[in-house]
Amino acid sequence: MKKVKTIFTISGVIFLLFSSGNISGYTDCPGVSASDQTQTKSVQSNTKSAQTKTKTTPPVSKSAQTKTKTTQPVSKSVPKSSKNVPDNKIKDVGAVRIGTQTWAVANLNVSTFRNGDTIPEAKTNKEWVAAGDAGKPAWCYYNNDPAIGLKYGKLYNWYAVNDPRGLAPAGWTLSGDSDWAKLINTLGGQGVAGGKLKNNSRWNDGNNGTNESGFTGFPGGYRIENGAFVNIGNIGIWWSTTEDNTLSAIDHYLSQGNSVGRSNSPKQRGEYVRCIRN
Repeated sequence: MKKVKTIFTISGVIFLLFSSGNISGYTDCPGVSASDQTQTKSVQSNTKSAQTKTKTTPPVSKSAQTKTKTTQPVSKSVPKSSKNVPDNKIKDVGAVRIGTQTWAVANLNVSTFRNGDTIPEAKTNKEWVAAGDAGKPAWCYYNNDPAIGLKYGKLYNWYAVNDPRGLAPAGWTLSGDSDWAKLINTLGGQGVAGGKLKNNSRWNDGNNGTNESGFTGFPGGYRIENGAFVNIGNIGIWWSTTEDNTLSAIDHYLSQGNSVGRSNSPKQRGEYVRCIRN
């Protein structure tokens, strides 16, 4: 009888150890964290609870199953890839018909090329100069202020304009020197077209235009080669795709009067971009 009692005692101890749920072996498993253990215990607890409810009240078990099913779509909505999503698939800001051309009514404001590759943002003067010296694309907001960017769009160096990956959104193209020449002629020539292109607000000293063309030209200023920002409120300037030489490209600008200016500027300069429809 003593032997039998001893066997029962040992069996009882073994039974208590296994029924206690203290499975300490998980702590040493590679890749399983403390939080994973907590979640595992929680799941086990919920499972036991669900089993208990199933035995006593079957409808509760079905409700639990329904809730489980409704959470499945959430996991499906998580992106499978971290690849950049092109933000230039558009933001279609609208367009205006001027003669036979269709122009965007706002400056370009994208941070990826058409293929989805990111255009580097150059915030510091050092970053801006480095991009220009290396002949690499870059963009920025005037004064690196996103609030100003909401009003005027982004400033790009010409290397971004000329990049083969495509700066213009799908359905649009970047304007060249000949596109600007056609626009100016449609509005009566270089001496008067500026007043029709300029917006009727935001220009310093009351030098607003009529904006009768609908082009909505704002005086967003620009960024010079050393990284300094200048002339907001006084000048609006836009790149063309037309190269002047290896160091400069053609741009067009609005200033205090009613004319439209044309110049060649260093490719490192930061200017706005206006697209036209294909």
